[in-house]
Amino acid sequence: MNNNLAGTAKWCENVMVVDADYIDKVAFDLIVNFERMIERRIPQADMARWIDCIALDGGLREGDAQTQVILIHGKNKDKLDNFKPSVYTDELDGKAFKDNLGEFLISAYPVEDLVSKDDFFIETLEIVSSHKDVKRIMVVPDAERIYDNVRHALRNVDEEKHVTVFAMQPMQGGNFRQEILGYSLMSALGIRADEIK
Repeated sequence: MNNNLAGTAKWCENVMVVDADYIDKVAFDLIVNFERMIERRIPQADMARWIDCIALDGGLREGDAQTQVILIHGKNKDKLDNFKPSVYTDELDGKAFKDNLGEFLISAYPVEDLVSKDDFFIETLEIVSSHKDVKRIMVVPDAERIYDNVRHALRNVDEEKHVTVFAMQPMQGGNFRQEILGYSLMSALGIRADEIK
């Protein structure tokens, strides 16, 4: 395995594995579509708010939990275009924030030339899901492209682990919960339900 996460000594009970390039693309699509629909400018998505929404949809509740957020991105991307904060090295990697859900520790991992981003994502998911300390996993893949790989990677996950996979529409099968990704992104973009006709 070429994944530099394999040697991680300590894992939190809660881990998010996120395809950052994918969420950036979906946020852009939502901004473009909703600006036309509700006839107002949509600001960049609030990263902390989005992480909170994913955590809540993934089953986390108020408390003192610690959650690792792993953002996987192409090595040619140094920032997210549709989120704030957005710069991987200066504003996200190695940073943390704390709120009523606990503390969120953010790491950003660029994919090196040795492996494809999809393979790196799946390897990371396999590492996280096999670790005994991890009890809750929130997975945000590019489901349109690698959903079958995600489902396959999670097929033997310990029944006691609480796994939620996020996609833009319901996907078939899998021994995990599913949630719709668009809701968390709409919230982070400040799009209110009452604005949508």
